[in-house]
Amino acid sequence: MIYRFDDFELDTGKRELRRAGQEIAVEPQVFALLTLLAENNERLVSKDEIIEKIWDGRIVSESAVTSRVKSARQALGDTGKAQTYIRTVHGQGFRFAAPVKLIGAAISSGQSASTESVGKEEALNEDARRRQGAKPSIAVLPLSLVGDAGSYSTIADALPHELISELSRLRWLFVIARASSFRFRSADPDVKEIGAALGVRYCLSGVLEVFGDRVTITIELSDTKSGGVIWAERFSGNVGEVHTIREKIIMEVVAALEIQIPTNEAQAARLTAPENLDAWSAYHLGIQHLYRFNNNDNAQAAGLFERAVELEPGFARAHAGLSSAYFQNAFLKYTLEGNLDRKLARTHAEKSYELDPLDPFANFVMGRVHWIEDNIEGGIGWLDRSIALCPNYAQGIYARSWADTVSGRGEDGAQNISLALSLSPLDPFRYAMLGVRAFTHILRHEYQEGAYWADEAARAPGAHVLIAMIAVAAHGMNGNDERASKWAANVRNRNPDVTQKDFFRSFPFEDVDTRERTAKALGDYGF
Repeated sequence: MIYRFDDFELDTGKRELRRAGQEIAVEPQVFALLTLLAENNERLVSKDEIIEKIWDGRIVSESAVTSRVKSARQALGDTGKAQTYIRTVHGQGFRFAAPVKLIGAAISSGQSASTESVGKEEALNEDARRRQGAKPSIAVLPLSLVGDAGSYSTIADALPHELISELSRLRWLFVIARASSFRFRSADPDVKEIGAALGVRYCLSGVLEVFGDRVTITIELSDTKSGGVIWAERFSGNVGEVHTIREKIIMEVVAALEIQIPTNEAQAARLTAPENLDAWSAYHLGIQHLYRFNNNDNAQAAGLFERAVELEPGFARAHAGLSSAYFQNAFLKYTLEGNLDRKLARTHAEKSYELDPLDPFANFVMGRVHWIEDNIEGGIGWLDRSIALCPNYAQGIYARSWADTVSGRGEDGAQNISLALSLSPLDPFRYAMLGVRAFTHILRHEYQEGAYWADEAARAPGAHVLIAMIAVAAHGMNGNDERASKWAANVRNRNPDVTQKDFFRSFPFEDVDTRERTAKALGDYGF
């Protein structure tokens, strides 16, 4: 690593101190002291810590510490009176006074990490990532502080640390360890430089503001290659609610990254010629097609997942993607090969689980396979396992709520679907989540609410024809003939052959009353 301040550079790889590119000779312990102070420039470093780190905890005199500090100052052209770079805090320790930037290693011997070399290194990191089919990677930075945070200032480190722990549970994401990412503590982090130094594609940063009795935390997800912000959210409340806010942030950030990073990866993959796609690029592009919920895109998704498996046979998520594509074929009757689709959905789900039993997506597809095998209860354990592996996995929570609702457990379904929608408000399964919410009301004879949410579901992006049939039934039960007729026409225009039997094949309600009421409403409008 290279630490830059003014026209100085501390190169820990070469163990050199340079000024304007010229090396300055320093003793090893003096170099170690400068490095310790520079890399902890945001805080005071105590004399005890200096002794522990520089002398490995051996007993040394205070004059030995003073001597090394004096030598370090001399190397920087500093003095005990000026204290331009090394500031003494009497009776406590020392603090590095100059702003420090961590900019990464030099490219070749004798060459400092200039802007040009950082750009070259960034390109090399990205090229290597693409060639190796590496999973997306992210660095989580400590929060910057604005205002007088007081005792709440610890949140600036504690929240990112918790996020690192939670994100590390996502099997598809490589998360840089705290010890490395926290070295980039800055009020205005340069995400491009961070990407070059750590070799990561994404950076999560934020600001903690405390003014009076209000606390606000802003979180940003940036692409380190372009420097652009992909996603941002602002959370605020009373300082007394800070821990509730913290929990909300962790839940929403994890859920947002499940959507935002794959979407960004797919957009990047579109710029690559199909024959040059690596396994991860093919997978992410496949996910984008999968979530368009139509026959043509689903077929393209399956082809991309097959390419990913061909390039990397042990790619668990690519097999899970294939299982999802065959599930969609069977669930929405895209093909006439229903038995084959069900068989392949199970085969790839089992392969995904075999390759990575701790991946929530692998457990999710294992759970959904049971739906198209007319064994909804048999899949619940798998869905519960996907949620246990990642408590903020919105799609797993949605799938559990769907299973609860069609099985007649409306209260459980309502609770889970509210959580899923809260965790992932822009989820590609949002239309399905809203459809489940509509049926949780229909189960309780709350027809006005059910009709409202059915409308929202049918209008949501990706909503397939069966979701429009939910709107027909909901408005029919609510006595709104105009709206029910409108959605009935929509259904016939999209698929004139769809029947009530098709609907109940995909939504096999176990509650007899709900099934009868839904059947009557659909029958009233010709289905």
